[in-house]
Amino acid sequence: MEIVFLGIGTNLGNRENNLEQAIARIEEYIGRILKSSSIYETEPWGFQPKDEFLNMVVKVETTLTPSGLLGRILMIESLLGRVRGQKQYISRLIDIDILLYVDLIVNEESLKIPHPLLHERKFVLVPLCEIASEMIHPVLKKSIADLLEICEDKSEVKKYLNTLSP
Repeated sequence: MEIVFLGIGTNLGNRENNLEQAIARIEEYIGRILKSSSIYETEPWGFQPKDEFLNMVVKVETTLTPSGLLGRILMIESLLGRVRGQKQYISRLIDIDILLYVDLIVNEESLKIPHPLLHERKFVLVPLCEIASEMIHPVLKKSIADLLEICEDKSEVKKYLNTLSP
């Protein structure tokens, strides 16, 4: 079993339901969720839609390889109505990113682990820090807490819900 951290985001439709559906599919197709961050409402990063995002991070135990994990994520996003294809940032029903896969470094055209923009995005760092503050970024060799402290992203990240379940 390997430990992976996945970032989940949504800004279209019933955002809470989108997160619930993503979590259910992650448990069904990827592995057991060991820990979930709170849900944060965040400003869009890289574009200006009218709807803010809900973002969270989950820690998952999986037997999947990195490429197998990516395949399952793409399948889950498709099942939940995401249409890929555009290169620019757009509003979306669901977005699931591989943030970290233990301390593995993958640098392929179709798969980059750790996520190459993880350290630049508060909407990822805040929830990741909540559940894995001491985790060391395998490339930058800094803890997630240290990366959050030095992050230059000034966008607002507000706690929205503590958890999805009561």
